[in-house]
Amino acid sequence: MADLEVRHRSRARCEDRIRIAKDSGLRNFPLKGFDQNQIWLAVVALAGEIEAWKSLLAFPTHEIRRWEPKKLRMHVYAVPATIARTARRAVVHMKATARWAGVIVAGLDRLRSLPRPAPG
Repeated sequence: MADLEVRHRSRARCEDRIRIAKDSGLRNFPLKGFDQNQIWLAVVALAGEIEAWKSLLAFPTHEIRRWEPKKLRMHVYAVPATIARTARRAVVHMKATARWAGVIVAGLDRLRSLPRPAPG
């Protein structure tokens, strides 16, 4: 029974990723040529991977990591903010009254604290 549960959960995760990819542009082929649409599909797949890794790395313990792109666009990506560069650093100024401002800033700080990949 435990093996069936694991198999079912992994299939459900796969189906969730497919649904998310369809919401992110996999549903339509906006270009005319096959090669152009092949590039479109590669971009959609890359966006899905970046979204999954961003959620795991920036929000490992918060409920935001389970949100789908549609909800992220409404609540996280649409928060009014400005980016300023000072002292060779990028600083994000966010409206303090935004509902998820504290969580977003904590996620950005967590991403900044990750070690940079080795060159080469």
